[in-house]
Amino acid sequence: MDKAISEIDWSLVQAFLAVAETGSLSGAARFLGLSQPTLGRQVKALEAQLGAELFHRQPRGLALTQTGSELVGPAHAMRDAVHQIALTAGGQQARLEGTVRITASVATSAMHLPAIIAHIRRVEPQIAIELVPSDDTSNLLYREADIAVRMYRPTQLDLVTQHIGEIPLGVFAAKSYLAERGMPTTEQELLAHDFVGYDVSTLIIDGFKKEGVVVDRDFFKTRCDDNIAYWELVRAGCGIGFAQADIGHNDPQIAEVDLDFSLPTLPIWLTAHEAMRQTPRIRRVWDLLAEGLKPLVS
Repeated sequence: MDKAISEIDWSLVQAFLAVAETGSLSGAARFLGLSQPTLGRQVKALEAQLGAELFHRQPRGLALTQTGSELVGPAHAMRDAVHQIALTAGGQQARLEGTVRITASVATSAMHLPAIIAHIRRVEPQIAIELVPSDDTSNLLYREADIAVRMYRPTQLDLVTQHIGEIPLGVFAAKSYLAERGMPTTEQELLAHDFVGYDVSTLIIDGFKKEGVVVDRDFFKTRCDDNIAYWELVRAGCGIGFAQADIGHNDPQIAEVDLDFSLPTLPIWLTAHEAMRQTPRIRRVWDLLAEGLKPLVS
């Protein structure tokens, strides 16, 4: 084997993959947090080392050459191997100290996790916590997070999951709104009220449909997909809305609209990569998260 090829720098392969997956130097640079000239030099360095052109330069970006296309698979395998080395090494760290990175939805991060994390910091002061509020799915396999709190069961291989339980939902409105409009006592009265709904998501519309009530987007006179802002709209008196029961019951500005209205529940799962789950600090934070989240479930 050519010595130059056998000593390929992973950073050059990483640059190649980023460009291949984003289709441009600018997109790859943003993804990797590098400058565009630096990334361009890395791609040219890999092409020089391999003695092959990997991309065709086009007006709207870069397209893989045949050689480049054939190298994407091996490059993915190299990336997976590098990440597996990091995971295996990380899983061997025995000290109950260091950093644990947690990702959860924006709503869960804002409404539930701060108190739990404060408790973790009190009982384990040597463990630092990084919280990543995101409604996107972080990739635990690539160490974007150590532990994920999910409202669904992840299905990726090599992940360990724990079902904490089911979070009940409720129908709520601001006391100020109900003082003006009255508390509905029948389904007919309920549907005559203003509702806060989602903008793009159809979850609430689908929930009404399951109950035999057909409504469309225009039924909701106030609409927002961000769950934090959504709840603030309900609290401000924009109308009746839906929320986790624990959030509504603990808000002094809110009253529950208690009708015989069937509501789904939200499952809550803890997830981690199986290699990292055995790291003492991650296992300890996992256990404390599970303990802190259990009061939320039915």
